[in-house]
Amino acid sequence: MEKIIFEYTIINNINALPVAEKQLLKAARTCTKNAYAPYSNFKVGAAAILKNGTIITGVNQENASYPTGICAERTLLSAVGNLHPKNPITILAISYQNATKTANKPISPCGICRQSLLEYSLRYGINIKVILSGQTGDIYIFNDAKCLLPLQFNSDDLKG
Repeated sequence: MEKIIFEYTIINNINALPVAEKQLLKAARTCTKNAYAPYSNFKVGAAAILKNGTIITGVNQENASYPTGICAERTLLSAVGNLHPKNPITILAISYQNATKTANKPISPCGICRQSLLEYSLRYGINIKVILSGQTGDIYIFNDAKCLLPLQFNSDDLKG
C-alpha cells in the first residue's frame, strides 16, 4: 500500500499571519465583491503576491453558458502570466462570499484550478504557498500548491 501525505497549518485568526500574508488574504476577501456571479451567487476572489512584491487579484466570471465561465484562480493566473511574466507568484490566497450561507470555512480550488496552479508552478520551477479561507473562520495554509493535487498530470506524462 502506498500513502500520500501532505501537511498544512490551520490558524483561526487572520492576525496570526505575517503582515504580507495578512494583507494578501484581506485583498482576496475584499476582491470577492468584484466577482461576476449572477447565477450561483458564489463569489470567489484570489490574490497573489508576486516575486517583486506586487499584489494582483482575480475573481470568478460566470456566464449564462455555464462552461464558458472562469474561476478566480485561473483569471488571476492568466493576468499574471500576461502582465507579469517575469515575476512569478510566490503566495496565493483564495476566499469567497456565498449569498445563501455564511462564508466561514476555507474554500478549496476546483480540479481544473489545481491543475492550472500545478502547471504554473512547474513552468516557473517554484513552490507557491497557498492560503485558503472564507470571510471568517479557520484559515488553511499549504506550503506548496502541489499538495492540492498529489497525483499530478504534467508534461512528463506527454513526453515520449
